[in-house]
Amino acid sequence: MKNDRNGLALQLRAVAQAIGEQVAGPNASDVDSSSRFPTEAVDAMREAGLLRSMIAVDEGGLGASLDDVADAITELGRWCSSSGMILAMHSIQVACLVRHGDSDTMGAYRRKVAEEGLLLASATTEVGIGGDVRSSSCAVELEVDSFHLRKQAPVISYGAYADAIFATARRTPDSAPNDQVLVICEKEGYTLEQTTEWNVLGFRGTSSSGFVLDAEGPSDLVFSTPYSDISAQTMLPVSHILWSSLWLGMAAEADARARRFVQNAARKTPGVVPANGMRLAELAITFQQLHDIVHGARSRFREADVDPDLGRAIGYATSMNSLKVAASGLLVEVIQKALLICGMAGYANGSPFSLGRLLRDAYGAQLMVNNDRINANNAQLLLVQRER
Repeated sequence: MKNDRNGLALQLRAVAQAIGEQVAGPNASDVDSSSRFPTEAVDAMREAGLLRSMIAVDEGGLGASLDDVADAITELGRWCSSSGMILAMHSIQVACLVRHGDSDTMGAYRRKVAEEGLLLASATTEVGIGGDVRSSSCAVELEVDSFHLRKQAPVISYGAYADAIFATARRTPDSAPNDQVLVICEKEGYTLEQTTEWNVLGFRGTSSSGFVLDAEGPSDLVFSTPYSDISAQTMLPVSHILWSSLWLGMAAEADARARRFVQNAARKTPGVVPANGMRLAELAITFQQLHDIVHGARSRFREADVDPDLGRAIGYATSMNSLKVAASGLLVEVIQKALLICGMAGYANGSPFSLGRLLRDAYGAQLMVNNDRINANNAQLLLVQRER
């Protein structure tokens, strides 16, 4: 892929569409039924440059914006939810590295990610802490120019297949649970002891088993920016934007299958609107709501990049939290409405209108960082927010 900024968004989307149609889509059923990592799709993403797309051109990347990558993830999500989620989660870590890796060592690591097409994973949750990613019990132990940490993570998505894991931990053994840092753990410097299997309803290809991560490496791979800032400025909003962009792609596919189903029925009775035509119109409204919520949040993120004060405002934080809650709920609603339209053709496995895998994947959206936890955080923020 050329490093030409003009038309890069279209190039990335076309590449994602090709990978989806030729690689991810044909393997999606096997990835799901076998609960296996989508090796073929990830290899194709690496070969096409998607894993390095957000890194600057002068560091070996493509210089893509968050919007560019989000559009590619939306396209890929139409073909294989797990493959799209892996690209989204990898891109979240790349965004943190690009936006907060301000040392020479971090710059060199970005070039390594770009040159070698490294796949980056994340370990932000911890046994005993639950889904509270803003709290850690494990801590970084520093010795002169090296670090060591040991973290018991209930899930590390595609951890066994990643080339590095970005882990959160307390800054020091004496630090408070919310005084956290983000640490790059390179594959050659850590061991993984698997503690749980990944045998779940949906997103089965993400291979999100639990592990004990035991890592050591150079202290320069500990981010100097506090994790609280990384989370507020990048990790949280980028996560919710890229996840919801994936869900938009899944919803678009469900909408397209429902529309084809009704159109097929309409061809049999020219001039007569099929009985489920009204349901299709209702589905279009819900899908439009999801589309507008996702793209509205992406617009707010761009505005916050220009105006840092906006990014620090309580209203911005609650809007990004609300994005995740609203989008994950609307996704399920879209697919359920599509299922009612397609009927048994949507319920049957192997049908061209089958919606089973999409619906199973969709239910996971509300559980990854549980919506109840996000609503509780928003409630606390809203209690101290001043009137607009």
